[in-house]
Amino acid sequence: MLSRVGSIAVLWLLGCHALAAPAVPLAALPPEVASAMDRVRVPREALSVVVQELGRSGTPRLSWQAQVPVNPASLMKLFTTYAALDLLGPAWTWSTPVWLKGALPSGSHGVFKGDVIIKGSGDPKLVVERVWLLLRRLQQLGVHEIRGDIVLDRSAFEVPEQSPADFDGEALRPYNVRADALLLNYKSLSFTFTPDPEHGVAVISTEPALESVRTDTRVPLAAGVGATQCNDWRGGLQVDFSDPQRLRFKGIYSPACGERQWPVAYADPARYNGRLLAGLWAEMGGKLTGSVRDGTAPATAPTFELASPPLAEVIRDINKFSNNVMAQQLFLTLALNQRGLGTPDGAREVLRGWLATRYGDAGRSAVIDNGSGLSRETRVSAALLTRLLQDAAASPLMPELVASLPVSGVDGTMRRSLTLTGRAHLKTGSLRDVTAVAGYLLAPSGRRYALVGIVNHPNAAAARPALEALIQWAANDGLAEVDGPK
Repeated sequence: MLSRVGSIAVLWLLGCHALAAPAVPLAALPPEVASAMDRVRVPREALSVVVQELGRSGTPRLSWQAQVPVNPASLMKLFTTYAALDLLGPAWTWSTPVWLKGALPSGSHGVFKGDVIIKGSGDPKLVVERVWLLLRRLQQLGVHEIRGDIVLDRSAFEVPEQSPADFDGEALRPYNVRADALLLNYKSLSFTFTPDPEHGVAVISTEPALESVRTDTRVPLAAGVGATQCNDWRGGLQVDFSDPQRLRFKGIYSPACGERQWPVAYADPARYNGRLLAGLWAEMGGKLTGSVRDGTAPATAPTFELASPPLAEVIRDINKFSNNVMAQQLFLTLALNQRGLGTPDGAREVLRGWLATRYGDAGRSAVIDNGSGLSRETRVSAALLTRLLQDAAASPLMPELVASLPVSGVDGTMRRSLTLTGRAHLKTGSLRDVTAVAGYLLAPSGRRYALVGIVNHPNAAAARPALEALIQWAANDGLAEVDGPK
């Protein structure tokens, strides 16, 4: 028999275990989450939720409408990036081969008589700095004047023609840029506005310089310095991009805004690559007697190749900043790698097959569109997303995927969050009728949770406080009562 002291010790240990253990799994919303939904008059049924402790199979800590197919918005990037890590590997790189069709210059004048051929393979990060490195490599080979053409082979992807305005009418938003096997600098421009009060103007810097494209270099400063003038500073500029070769700013800029940047998709995307290459080559002191045109690369070995950053680095840009264009480039790369050609249908087949192999019927039920979440048609369940998060957490690829997610209150799309600063890695998703969050959090107790919360409703944006309440509830280990539907 146990002594009285021994019995008390056993009871104390049992009591501590009871305090530390999570409560009974919940099948209804916590009151703080339900109240947050009610306050903004978004039905509780518009929310899908799963919270599950990592490493524990079976019943989740919280499950609410977990099997309902919903639009995940940018949470879809979790499927694309994890599948890519699994199918391609974290060290995968894209290669952009370059051919010099002709003899290299042997004299001091650097004249190359022939064509320079560049073939795209879908590299999502051919930003202007890396395009400069590619052209710099030509100069290192002695080429300073190209007496021929620069030929671009974009045949690795076959993407249907469509207007950038098709999705939401915002043709100048960089997220609406169409995928391209040779995607240079996201086919976008970046304007920097720097106030110069002494001269009463804001100086406009444009990057990159495009051939035959003129841009205003000054815009008048607004009278006064009220901070409210910065609420719609872009609208105040009154842009006129109706002529892609003459970019105008007809409005004013408030000095109270300080220096600001504005990335914009170029209004004539079909001519962007040619204008960028010709403009950058001229800026570097090079000469081009021919033109930049589309064509076909030879079957011979290239003169040199430009390698991308590794996939593990690329997916950090995709997930932390929810980069739709990069996600779609990666999505089509799955088809290019597995099927030999990057098409939307091929990419859907690859991702659907990968999901079915890992998650059976639940994976087969997913409705896949373009791999980025910039879609009205995509449908997955919170339960499937949770399975992916649990799967990834137990995978050797866990460090790469988790490191790609925004850190709450620190960086990416979660940098402004005031909830659980530094203790959660959470991917966000947002469309006009979707707001969502999914990822991992470390509770003060030391427990780690996979969390998914998705709101589908015309007023979804108003329900963000409910997702913040969900994150805080999970961080408290869910030690609260629940509130069922009213």
